[in-house]
Amino acid sequence: MVKHIVLFKVKEFDNPQEKREVLEKFRDALMALPPKIPCLISIEAQINENPSESFDLALTTVFENFEDLATYANHPDHVAAASIFKAVAAGRACVDYTF
Repeated sequence: MVKHIVLFKVKEFDNPQEKREVLEKFRDALMALPPKIPCLISIEAQINENPSESFDLALTTVFENFEDLATYANHPDHVAAASIFKAVAAGRACVDYTF
């Protein structure tokens, strides 16, 4: 099994509500992926609620193997979800490990 953990940071917004709306749209797009990508065993995406931390959203997914992770990464629905983040990206950190 492979766990894929990603932290996302978005650019600064003039309006905090606009930032929240973008994060919610991104989170919701990620959470809609399981029925579209059969190799995705589990997913959790949540917006950071701790204002003293620098990353804005955490994603944790589980796959059977690294090949399934690659399938997910290149799947058109995942690419569409990721494009929401790319438009406002300020940083990203990722860890993949087997368990």
